[in-house]
Amino acid sequence: MKVLISVDIEGVAGVFHPEQTRPGNVEYEQARRWMTHEANAAAQGAFDGGASQVWINDSHGGFRNLMPDLIDSRARLVLGKPRTFGMMAGLEASPDVVFMIGYHARAQSRGILAHTINSAAFARVTLDDEEVGEAGLYGRLAQEHGARVALLTGDDVFGAETLLAFPDARFLCVKTAHGYSSGITETPAAACDAIRLAARETIEAAASSAHAKRAPVTEHRCELRAQSTAFADLFCQWPTLERIDAVTLAFDASSAEHVVRILNCLSAMSFMIR
Repeated sequence: MKVLISVDIEGVAGVFHPEQTRPGNVEYEQARRWMTHEANAAAQGAFDGGASQVWINDSHGGFRNLMPDLIDSRARLVLGKPRTFGMMAGLEASPDVVFMIGYHARAQSRGILAHTINSAAFARVTLDDEEVGEAGLYGRLAQEHGARVALLTGDDVFGAETLLAFPDARFLCVKTAHGYSSGITETPAAACDAIRLAARETIEAAASSAHAKRAPVTEHRCELRAQSTAFADLFCQWPTLERIDAVTLAFDASSAEHVVRILNCLSAMSFMIR
């Protein structure tokens, strides 16, 4: 059983404020340590459950937040950018299951630190008329490559919206949202204990179930609402994008992979006008 763990920071226990997610301050240094411990707990739980190989994908910001010296030596880390599969880099190794650890709710929800890919530039993303966040986008990418979304951790808003897309996944709630930057959280130690147990039980259950089938690669329609007309003006320099209104654009893509890659390119473009 091969496992890919994609770990973000906004859904980690104890993380509530944007300052905790931005390098260059004491609060971030503590939050990245909590993020690393949750990733490591998921990896150790996967090994406890019988996983033969585990990759941990650093999926926040510049993709270099995890502290490698605090990670189980049996795991392998996926760090840095740019990378074709973004938050799902590691799919190249054909994992059987995917864990999404420390994930957050989509933009314009009431989840803690909720956003989709780029909070400064993207207000809303829909895929085939369904509003999606990062988990919805990257989960579909995983399915295209034959990996099953098996374990999710984050706040209650994230869990409620994401289980609709992946009802067979297990969800572990490590904090409850009261708003964008407030709520109730498990302690980091308690969250890690629960994640390790959930990861072990998830792998044990996955080992006895049917292997996930590769989802068919199909055409998709993605609609993106930008945070301002300035961003929409910039994004529509991409020749295949269609302008819907002042802040909304759309594009067709031949796969979920291409949707993700285009969105990540637009996100990178957005830094031109900040």
